[in-house]
Amino acid sequence: MLAIVFSYINEACILISVACFIVGWIHIRHHRVRVHRRWMLRGVLFAALFFIIYALKTVLLGDNEFGGPKSVRPFYYGFLQVHSVLATVAAILGIITLVYASRARFSRHRKIAPWTLVTWFVTAATGLVVFILLYIVYTPGQAAGLLYSYLGK
Repeated sequence: MLAIVFSYINEACILISVACFIVGWIHIRHHRVRVHRRWMLRGVLFAALFFIIYALKTVLLGDNEFGGPKSVRPFYYGFLQVHSVLATVAAILGIITLVYASRARFSRHRKIAPWTLVTWFVTAATGLVVFILLYIVYTPGQAAGLLYSYLGK
């Protein structure tokens, strides 16, 4: 039960981070750099909070197995693996984007930031689909270790 509660908190963190990034993007489009920076840092804070909670939940409680029908499992786990790869790419791009901004390398920051933002939005959208399938459409299965859940055994 606790793993499910943390999953809802995690999904809220991701959705809040997306909202912050949208607001930050709107502000930079209007050349409001200071406001942009604040909103983007809020988004990063919620994304980092997600990661910390997710990592702790995974290590301490495990991840919930997919509780849907066996016929849907291969599609779910394939989709989950695509989402996981996207999340990794988004995290790496996010770190690079933050480093460029913190070092005032704004020409490089401007080049990579749109790719980072789009990748993060796609990651958040695929994560939302995973969340909906795992916790809303179907009853979640037992909490299990990360590798077991990821491979769908």
